[in-house]
Amino acid sequence: MLRPATFYRAERYFTEPSIGLLMKQALNSIVTQVDQRLGAHDLTSAQWGPLLRLAKSGPATVLELARWSQVDPAAMTRLLDRLEKKQLCRRSRDPVDRRVVRVQITPEGESAIAGVPAALSDVMNAHLAGFNRDEFNALTQALQRMLANGEAMRKTT
Repeated sequence: MLRPATFYRAERYFTEPSIGLLMKQALNSIVTQVDQRLGAHDLTSAQWGPLLRLAKSGPATVLELARWSQVDPAAMTRLLDRLEKKQLCRRSRDPVDRRVVRVQITPEGESAIAGVPAALSDVMNAHLAGFNRDEFNALTQALQRMLANGEAMRKTT
């Protein structure tokens, strides 16, 4: 594992912007804007995310969707209850292992998320206004490095 950086000091932590806070604020802004654009489709960010994942990657288990969405399986089950009630997805037991529940998107679900990629692209591009390609690539690489560092920390604890 790499040696930790020394950019932050406890004695002045709250007097300067935190990368974590800035990332959270940026993500909240993105989610708010996407939710506003998708409100007409009666979908929230919590709902369109798993549906888009199912549409792009095919059927998945409840556990896979929960891990991908970074929520606990019980929360994913409640979310799927709402999506299934709207007939946007369908759950079924795995024929080999009945303990496993598989989820697939329905044609109604496909229709409901048809506008999601365009909304995401528009909102992301608006948030990246003024960035050039090199800055975009540098930001992407920096965030990927932070995620890799976090994963390395998780593996050592």
